[in-house]
Amino acid sequence: MLLLLFLWVAGAAVAADEVKFQATGPSKVILDKPFQVSFSVNAKGKDFRLPEIKDFDVLAGPFESHLSSKSIINGERTSSESYKYTYTLLAKGTGRFTIPSASIMVKNKKYTSNGLRIEVLPADAQQPAQQPGGSQGGSATQGQSGTSISGDNLFIRTIVSKTKVYEQEAVLLTYRLYSTLAVVNAGVKKMPDFKGFMKNDLETQSQLTLENYNGRNYATADLYQTVLFPQRSGVAEVEPADFEVVIRIENTSPRRSIFDSFFDSYTNVSRDVTAPGVKIQVDALPTANRPMAFNGTVGSFQMNSTLSAQEVKANEAVTMTITIEGAGNMRMLKTPSVKLPDSFERYDPKVTNDFKVTASGVNGKKTVEYLFIPRHSGEFDIPPVELCYFDTKTRSYKTLTTPAYHLNVLKGEEGSAPATVVENYAGKEDVKQLGSDIRYIHTDSMDIVPEQTPKVGSLTSWLMYLVPLALTLLVFIVLSKQAKENANVRLVKNKRANKVARKRLKAAQKLLNEGKKDLFYDEVLKAMWTYLSDKMSIPVASLNKDNVASELTARAVDEPLIDRVMTILNTCEFARYAPNSGQQEMGTLFEDTAQAISDLEGKIKR
Repeated sequence: MLLLLFLWVAGAAVAADEVKFQATGPSKVILDKPFQVSFSVNAKGKDFRLPEIKDFDVLAGPFESHLSSKSIINGERTSSESYKYTYTLLAKGTGRFTIPSASIMVKNKKYTSNGLRIEVLPADAQQPAQQPGGSQGGSATQGQSGTSISGDNLFIRTIVSKTKVYEQEAVLLTYRLYSTLAVVNAGVKKMPDFKGFMKNDLETQSQLTLENYNGRNYATADLYQTVLFPQRSGVAEVEPADFEVVIRIENTSPRRSIFDSFFDSYTNVSRDVTAPGVKIQVDALPTANRPMAFNGTVGSFQMNSTLSAQEVKANEAVTMTITIEGAGNMRMLKTPSVKLPDSFERYDPKVTNDFKVTASGVNGKKTVEYLFIPRHSGEFDIPPVELCYFDTKTRSYKTLTTPAYHLNVLKGEEGSAPATVVENYAGKEDVKQLGSDIRYIHTDSMDIVPEQTPKVGSLTSWLMYLVPLALTLLVFIVLSKQAKENANVRLVKNKRANKVARKRLKAAQKLLNEGKKDLFYDEVLKAMWTYLSDKMSIPVASLNKDNVASELTARAVDEPLIDRVMTILNTCEFARYAPNSGQQEMGTLFEDTAQAISDLEGKIKR
């Protein structure tokens, strides 16, 4: 018994000390611009080796660094450490290239990292790209630092996967942001009505990536994606969409001290950007060779069927299952009809939809279960089930059919129950008990109780009226108060400020454990800015350290706490815009930020 306990503890310790060796780097880089790749391992190792990198020049490295952190979240203490080997590389040419896997020895065991695939984009053309028509959302403006904000360096494209389709054919629409400036946030102000389309939104993560467009490299992010299904033929138009983009620009106001050049040099500016509209040519589905059973299904599908048994006794249940899989307008897919003999007792089909919206349309599976009970013995045929659809790949109509089934129904045993009760089946009805529907007359003695007439005007009768009235009035008052509070946007943001900040700090904790330095500082900075903006109702465009300090002072917040908040903001900005300078430990910064937000929550509430 002790031996088994020892083995179990040893196995748990090995699982807890699992070694992870991972390579990280950008997925896209620009020619003639250096970049870094890192190889991280969560344990002390030796004999680190990286094979020759043929398509890149090694400018520097490997530089070894060590990071350890400890934190307490909800009373749970966690610790982690990471050893990182960093290279600075420069691409030799454009294209897609692979950085091979590295190896390292940890506790006399060899571990191999993953490889990296990197796309090298061409350098910016000598002449800047022309201003996209209708996408800049206004004339150029000048930032405080002289930075021009125009359609050349900030615009949104409306991208559709197809401009000519058939009715009910899926079209992927994407609103993609292009910028050469530092984007802080972007959100939707007004979306088009999408008249003439049925839409299914996709989940998008606004993660910045590089893209070379018209000879110039931009940081891009997909702000919104949806799959459109045109409902009628003709020219369908998607109207322009309005977005609000917040960018960070450098200030050029006179500096009071040398430290202002590091910490007080940026301002958030809000900019309205309009994505242009787009027209899509929608062709009507061809009428030639159109099957009579066609009901508007468009896409690419497969259909299969099964029968639970091909030989049963009378009054035993049989299940026929039809499965339809594919991609297209599956939400409009009608339930196939099964023709059964008249002597079969049938029930409503059980339909299960497992759909997922993807770039190619609505993908997934539709499962239909038919339950029926043959009441008489004999030989019966179940004809095939048809599904007609228009195939978008072959541009033609296709008909899918299930096999024809032959069912042999044997005579039921004498004295057996005339019907089978099927449990756990959605939509079933009570099975009739044939031959037992006439019951004997009850002849035993019965106790007869006289009916009591309620007394009107008694205390009980008044309470029956007053109690529901009082409860209704109480519910009305509570709901009115909640509706009034929810209508106050500033109050809602104030209440949710701490919750939103904690959520961002949780994401920052994950980045801290993964050793992603830049993303960690960016997430901590966003958590602090978002909390201050929501808690004190400061607009994003007016959010800066001077306004924050003034507002905190007006709310009677202690000077030491204000200094801690300013230190956190300065540290994050210094780490993001001056990565080669010294900075405090990431784990300590995380704990300071969480404690500062907690202290602010108590101070501002009072």
